Amino acid sequence: MNSGPAPFDELDRKILTALMANARTSFAEIGTAVGLSATAVKRRVDRLRDSGVITGFTATVQPSALGWRTEAYVEVYCEGAAPPRRLTEVVRNHPEITAAMTVTGGADALLHVRARDVGHFEEVLERIRVEPFIRKTISVMVLSHLLPESPEAGATHAAPHADPPDASDVR
Repeated sequence: MNSGPAPFDELDRKILTALMANARTSFAEIGTAVGLSATAVKRRVDRLRDSGVITGFTATVQPSALGWRTEAYVEVYCEGAAPPRRLTEVVRNHPEITAAMTVTGGADALLHVRARDVGHFEEVLERIRVEPFIRKTISVMVLSHLLPESPEAGATHAAPHADPPDASDVR
């Protein structure tokens, strides 16, 4: 995989847009939409994967179907300067944390947490707070999603090693 972004043209952008809207769209369907053969689309997708532009294919699942009915964002404030790799170690130990990032502003990190219910969320929060370098947390519970089609509204489970649809696939 190359380290820098690969150059791509308008057809690549159209292919990427189609795949981002529905990763199960067949190469034949994409080809019809962009004016290429299914084989040409497959070659472009393979190139975009090889160059690191496409990093994987996912399925978006309703979190409630998995039992995750409570959602919150947690600001994490650390004692001193906690290195991002240490924060990474901590968040990887909590499967309820679906996204985590370092941020600017007062907090050192922002966590996206999903839990079965408020009691489970409180348990997760207490497990996070026992880390010796965490000074405090501030939580904000999600009431509803204003953009229900956004990735944040659903749980995504990446399949980074999954193959894209076959050129003959007609989904």
